[in-house]
Amino acid sequence: MIKSRWQPSLLVRATLLLHGAALIALLVTPAHWRWVLAAVLANHVVLTLTGLWPRSHGLGPNWTKLPAAAAARNEIALTIDDGPDPEVTPRVLELLERYGVHATFFCIGEIAQRYPELCRDIVRRGHAVENHSQHHRYYFSLQGIAGLTREIQTAQTTLTDITGQAPQFFRAPAGLRNPFLDPVLTRLGLHLASWSVRAFDTRVGDPATVTRKLVKGLHAGAIILLHDAHAARTPDGEPVILAVLPAILDAAVAANLRFVTLRHTLS
Repeated sequence: MIKSRWQPSLLVRATLLLHGAALIALLVTPAHWRWVLAAVLANHVVLTLTGLWPRSHGLGPNWTKLPAAAAARNEIALTIDDGPDPEVTPRVLELLERYGVHATFFCIGEIAQRYPELCRDIVRRGHAVENHSQHHRYYFSLQGIAGLTREIQTAQTTLTDITGQAPQFFRAPAGLRNPFLDPVLTRLGLHLASWSVRAFDTRVGDPATVTRKLVKGLHAGAIILLHDAHAARTPDGEPVILAVLPAILDAAVAANLRFVTLRHTLS
């Protein structure tokens, strides 16, 4: 994989300029420190809010939809997070095989180490395994460059060793991030991917609600998010993904949409 040079986003460049100007202002007119501090704090609020918005592009490139060429081919991507799960993932794989659909599984490194054969089965069936961090820690987005690098690189090594294929995409836990993530991903040669539509299927246990939300977002170029691990349960105790996946796949077929993996659209 060819690694590109990191190019800071407009917001990050503005932040660097602001901090430089703030330092100069403090040296030249220290009496105005309150105004300088207020400007810096306001900037950090903007950075924080941007990092809390998973589909934002303010901190760097972010796949919220497939490239235009893929959309023109009526392609769509199904992405499945937080696995592999020994109870749910095999049943998801059977459903996908029945429909002839290929999906992208964002796997957690430490979970993959517990079920390596399940990860290998995902790849054997033509799906892609991508990087969803090593531990999926709740404080992932609070880490600095060293912590982010360690977490992502460890998962990269883990998943590559298990599947024989190096992940090409990364999805942040809960989609949350900070300004340090983009340079880390650039150095590791990874693309950040979020989604076009999700239905909070880790919390919503009503299949009709989840299905309605996801089907509404089905269109060429869309990236759909579901979860095999941590899935909410229906009133009957069924993981939501298993209850809604057939209806979503049927709707996509009816709309003449073709499912591909994220890495397929890179070629």
